[in-house]
Amino acid sequence: MTITQLHYVLAVAEYKNFTLAAEKCFVTQPTLSMQIQKVEEELGIQIFDRTKKPIQLTEIGQKIVNQAKNIVIEADRIQDIVDQQKGFIGGEFKLGIIPTVTPTLLPMFLNNFIKKYPKVKLLIEELNTEDIIFKLKNGHLDAAIASTPLLDDKIKEIVLYYEPFVAYISENHSNFNKKEIEIEDLNLDEILLLKDGHCFRDSILNLCKNNSNLEHNHFQLESGSFETLIKLADEGLGTTLLPYLHTLNLSEKDQTKLRHFKAPKPAREVSLIYPKNELKIHIIDALRNTIAGVIKGAIVFNNVQIISPKSIK
Repeated sequence: MTITQLHYVLAVAEYKNFTLAAEKCFVTQPTLSMQIQKVEEELGIQIFDRTKKPIQLTEIGQKIVNQAKNIVIEADRIQDIVDQQKGFIGGEFKLGIIPTVTPTLLPMFLNNFIKKYPKVKLLIEELNTEDIIFKLKNGHLDAAIASTPLLDDKIKEIVLYYEPFVAYISENHSNFNKKEIEIEDLNLDEILLLKDGHCFRDSILNLCKNNSNLEHNHFQLESGSFETLIKLADEGLGTTLLPYLHTLNLSEKDQTKLRHFKAPKPAREVSLIYPKNELKIHIIDALRNTIAGVIKGAIVFNNVQIISPKSIK
């Protein structure tokens, strides 16, 4: 059997459909089916149960797929070894970034990285944390930038920075006249949240989990963007929390509505994460060093309390 055939097997195992797997592998469906059949004939077993919809792995097929993943990863490692020996930093690199980090961090480092490493083709995808973890484990991403700790033993984390939460409070709110606020000043029932699926939302739920008063909750409104939450807060519909870097782009008028927390400030930990097989580690190191070079001047907080991004549900 060949590495290419194993790629075909892994594609069908993931997409559970021969036609879709063929599209993802850029071959015709008959070609893919024939190559997988050759593998099954060579091994004398059935990898897939084709009588089920969607297609399912057989018991032995699952074991073969697990081993095939290891073989493909180790085959890819050969090119990495050669690139590192030559000092070559280039090629395609797939990077995932969570939506609450993309608009602030990406503009800070992307231009620097492109200029310093012009031979790297950086493919960037904005994804929520759950999708990032799935794609990292299935080889569809080389690395990602996400809120941590994730507590996943198959993923390595390199902390890039700690980003405090900052409250955005309208003039008619009782906390507006305070110079600094505390966690106890927050009421979860009046905080405008990002919609479900954002780890920043889960961090706020964890931060405020003891401050809920559901019997006085008149409505609950969630949005997909901080800009919408800010506008709703200005209309007197509640308050919201923002990541520190996001506050740097606010207008001078909106800056007057920001209230920082007393130390230790609640904060999120933002890290560069990647699978433990450490493929393309030379590009990961280059990415980490580039981000470290631009973030030091923007984030200077150290007395912080890290709030978990893991959902409390």
